[in-house]
Amino acid sequence: MLRVGMLTSGGDCQSLNATMRGVAKTLYNSGKDVEIIGFIEGYKGLMYNNYKVMKPGDFSGILTEGGTILGTSRQPFKLMRVPDAEGRDKVEEMKKTYARLKLDCLVVLGGNGSQKTSNLLSEEGLNVVGLPKTIDNDLWGTDMTFGFQSAVNIATNAIDCIHTTAASHGRVFIVEVMGHKVGWLTLHAGIAGGADIILLPEIPYDIEKVVKALEKRNKEGKRFSIIAVAEGAISKEDSELTKKELKKKNLNRVYPSVSYEIGAQIQEMTGQEVRVTVPGHMQRGGEPCAYDRVLSTRLGAAAANLILKKQFGYMVGLRDQDIVPVPLSEVAGKLKSVDPESSIIKEAKSLGICFGD
Repeated sequence: MLRVGMLTSGGDCQSLNATMRGVAKTLYNSGKDVEIIGFIEGYKGLMYNNYKVMKPGDFSGILTEGGTILGTSRQPFKLMRVPDAEGRDKVEEMKKTYARLKLDCLVVLGGNGSQKTSNLLSEEGLNVVGLPKTIDNDLWGTDMTFGFQSAVNIATNAIDCIHTTAASHGRVFIVEVMGHKVGWLTLHAGIAGGADIILLPEIPYDIEKVVKALEKRNKEGKRFSIIAVAEGAISKEDSELTKKELKKKNLNRVYPSVSYEIGAQIQEMTGQEVRVTVPGHMQRGGEPCAYDRVLSTRLGAAAANLILKKQFGYMVGLRDQDIVPVPLSEVAGKLKSVDPESSIIKEAKSLGICFGD
């Protein structure tokens, strides 16, 4: 019997269930005797022996279902070697569970931190296959992560909805999009939603340049402006601080997020009314879009085929429209950031979109 463990780790997104379905259906259709063990709440389930034996029926009807049927939790990689509250070694506990259940492979659906742990477990001797999950699209080794396009659609819809009220009232509206470290989601949603200004973590902004762009629109007779701001957007002044200095400054901030700070600065400098909208976790929720359903199904099938061929220690990713195996050792610890000199940024600037630089 082929015994496969499966878990979803980190933040949820719309296509986790579709991806698990792709893995399961391919394994069940292989002609082998297969048993799939689902770990509850991610790595926590693997650590503390909390799981359920899945049946083929568990994977039916979940292609369009958001979230994860297994539940998830965040287990920071930097704490993986720190003993838990009872003094237990987390990595050793995961290895014990893997051995106790006589697993042939562990499938991990997760983003950067999750795949770091995948690689750690692989180095510890476990057979692991990773799947690239994150709405941030910041996972190295794949052109696209599942969940990203669904989140782009939701963030874009938020910007679309803001357009009519912004036009009606002649205001500046800021839409804060998820993305602490990278701006892929904000960039794509901003372009798709027709934002006038897009602020990303990779391109530190000058508030004077932002205000100048707004004033230019006013002179052109444009009564309103839309600014798409990544939650990790940073000013040029802050970008020059050390990590320690920035952390200290953030502890003393009076605004709930960077968007509110930018809004207050604009209002003070221009006298224009500014409103901030934060879609927040809506961007992770709801059913996956058609693109993500197809991508997830392909990734899931490819992961299952790696298991059947006993090719472990890989994450499957999308490269030039093909699904390919990427060594976990190459993926772990690498962020795929927006290049300020990339063609998509240059094309957006040629349209007149301001990035605050």
